[in-house]
Amino acid sequence: MMKDNNLVRHLDACETMGNATAICSDKTGTLTTNRMTVVQSYIGGETYKTSPKYESLPRNVAELLLYAISVNSAYTSRVLPGDNPGDLPKQVGNKTECSLLGFILDLGKSYQAIRDEVSEESFHRVYTFNSARKSMSTVVPRDGGYRIYTKGASEIVMKKCSFIHGKDGRLESFSKSMQDRLVREVIEPMACNGLRTISIAYRDFVRGKAEINQVHFENEPNWEDEDNIISNLTCLCVLGIEDPVRPEVPDAIHRCQRAGITVRMVTGDNINTARSIASKCGILKPGDNSLILEGKEFNRRVRDESGKIQQHLIDKLWVNLRVLARSSPTDKYTLVKGIIESKINANREVVAVTGDGTNDGPALKMADVGFAMGIAGTDVAKEASDIILTDDNFTSIVKAVMWGRNVYDSIAKFLQFQLTVNVVAVIVAFVGACAINDSPLKAVQMLWVNLIMDTLASLALATEAPTPDLLQRKPYGRTKPLISRTMMKNILGQAVYMILVIFVLLFYGDKLLDIDSGRYADIRDPPSQHFTIIFNTFVMMTLFNEINARKIHGQRNVFQGFFSNPIFYSIWLSTLASQVVIVQFGGRAFSTEALTLELWLWCILFGSGVLLWGQVVTSIPTKKLPKNVFSWGSGEPQTDPIADFSIEDKLDSDGKDGKRTGQILWIRGLTRLQTQLRVIRAFKSTLEDLEERRSCHSLHSLHSMRNSRSHQGNRPMSDISYIDEDSTKSPSPNSDKRCGSCNTAVRLVTPFEESSPTTAETAPLVPPGSPQGGPAAAATQQLGHHRPHTHANTQNSSS
Repeated sequence: MMKDNNLVRHLDACETMGNATAICSDKTGTLTTNRMTVVQSYIGGETYKTSPKYESLPRNVAELLLYAISVNSAYTSRVLPGDNPGDLPKQVGNKTECSLLGFILDLGKSYQAIRDEVSEESFHRVYTFNSARKSMSTVVPRDGGYRIYTKGASEIVMKKCSFIHGKDGRLESFSKSMQDRLVREVIEPMACNGLRTISIAYRDFVRGKAEINQVHFENEPNWEDEDNIISNLTCLCVLGIEDPVRPEVPDAIHRCQRAGITVRMVTGDNINTARSIASKCGILKPGDNSLILEGKEFNRRVRDESGKIQQHLIDKLWVNLRVLARSSPTDKYTLVKGIIESKINANREVVAVTGDGTNDGPALKMADVGFAMGIAGTDVAKEASDIILTDDNFTSIVKAVMWGRNVYDSIAKFLQFQLTVNVVAVIVAFVGACAINDSPLKAVQMLWVNLIMDTLASLALATEAPTPDLLQRKPYGRTKPLISRTMMKNILGQAVYMILVIFVLLFYGDKLLDIDSGRYADIRDPPSQHFTIIFNTFVMMTLFNEINARKIHGQRNVFQGFFSNPIFYSIWLSTLASQVVIVQFGGRAFSTEALTLELWLWCILFGSGVLLWGQVVTSIPTKKLPKNVFSWGSGEPQTDPIADFSIEDKLDSDGKDGKRTGQILWIRGLTRLQTQLRVIRAFKSTLEDLEERRSCHSLHSLHSMRNSRSHQGNRPMSDISYIDEDSTKSPSPNSDKRCGSCNTAVRLVTPFEESSPTTAETAPLVPPGSPQGGPAAAATQQLGHHRPHTHANTQNSSS
């Protein structure tokens, strides 16, 4: 995926992306090239379809325009010459600002000369761009006063303008009717052509005599009062910036739509610009019942009278919503959260979201899969994402969808292959043991089959590269079983063929192939060709069925893409070569006998029959098979019935939820049976420990009895650490700790010690005639120390 420009940060996001049903994408840089250029402009009352000449502009307006663009932009944004002659200039930094700087270069002037004149250190204040302002303003000192340069979204900046430079650069009042006319005649036509419209304005603060569009001040203005400072501006121009749609994006969106994925565009641009770009990309199509909203209108519709967001109001919008224009990161988060939490569909929507800004973090976290931009994205956005697009391209998202579906299919392919082999191997071994008192497949042969089935097959089937065919079908549902009906048909169909072939060879193979029968052979007899043929045929069928397992959706051409995966055919050929070596030279180690060329051809013929039989199985209508026979892995995660014992209270008293009740009873029965087995196992181990210690005590007691008759004063030699060496002392606390389990065991095996403590505790431990202070008494004290009166009873009994 890294080669496809997808840097995966969370591995589970890859598989989740395969089930995606909705993508909420940004516009700039994702759907478009993010290489912006000014292609239209409105300056001094004139509309220019191409870049004008500096000399053709009103002098006062042209000079103001140069300073407004050069100063009121990040000094890190630059336009550099191309590496080679004829190459396009390189844009470094913010692309919108680079397009404005390129406009100055097209006028034949240099922005760097102005920046050298007005350094960043001389700035008095900067109101940076954000999603709330939709504009940027810079305050610079000028002739004892200040000048504010402002640029931003045209409709936002124009609302703060009270003056405009009209024809020949004359200063005019910018009335509401004039603003509406400018929007109708200039801004909307630009937006309908897919252009981003930027307005540039300024305002002067002077200490002396002020003109009509200037502000006189004596005391320092309150720069914190942004609404008052950035108001009554003078509009200089409106620029139309083109951000072309990436050539590959319309086809990528078409493939997403064909794959059952709904693509929505969430942008901060003008609604007309957003509509134009969405139409060019294919998000909007003629005749569709698609909905286009601005962020303000969307917020109004999803809130109730008290201002709270309501899910049922979002459900009325998101189904048909395709474009959300002039939106903020909060609007994006509300939309994503509403789609995910919606319950109007049987299966919950799986939503992927793209984001590049710091404020996009909540939406990226809320989404099932969050995509951050690797080039334009901030560090916060990257940390909140699951996958980073290293090229900021929408087509990389489509590749992530393909990889996600490929992961799911790889698991299904391996399951289809493995279950087929398991079913055949189990039935053959069981029937063979019952019919001929011997398994046709020996233990070492089964190990080789398991190696093929598990390790080698997983490597071969899981390394298939994603193909465009993965986008020809709808996403897997969240409750879809892992084993589909088509897979169930293939598993059972292939198992029937393999079992039939093996049983024919087992019972009639000696006659059909004119070889000696291996049935009822003695264990000391050398390996037979009969059973070698069965083993070899089974492996051949398994190998050819591995090719069948590459297709899980009923495709007939199982060889499609076979040679595009070198890992697969390399493993397949090496397995075949290994099988030849095992059969021909394995001997007793593998219970094989070398086969002739004719017998090898028969084995390969039976094995390759799996491919022909697969075509027959594919012809069986899948819809006529039951749906829920192999529904393993389906459904939403449920509460564990073992942990939630109150679930019985939730069941219908009439027993209507019979399936659920049966599951609970079955699981609880198994749980209680396991608990009982653990208790019995612990009880048994305790008894065995007790008997072992008792036997040790008895031996030492007998040894001490013999020694006491001849050596009364000698202390017996003992190698048991928990028996006191000093027979006259009571048990030590340490020995009592070591015998804690023994004490517990004594209480378990002597349930009648309350009524008869002396008999129950001392009779098995103290032989008749044992002295009171001998080792047997010490051992008895150790075993009986768990009750206060036991030591006294033991001494009395010994006496």
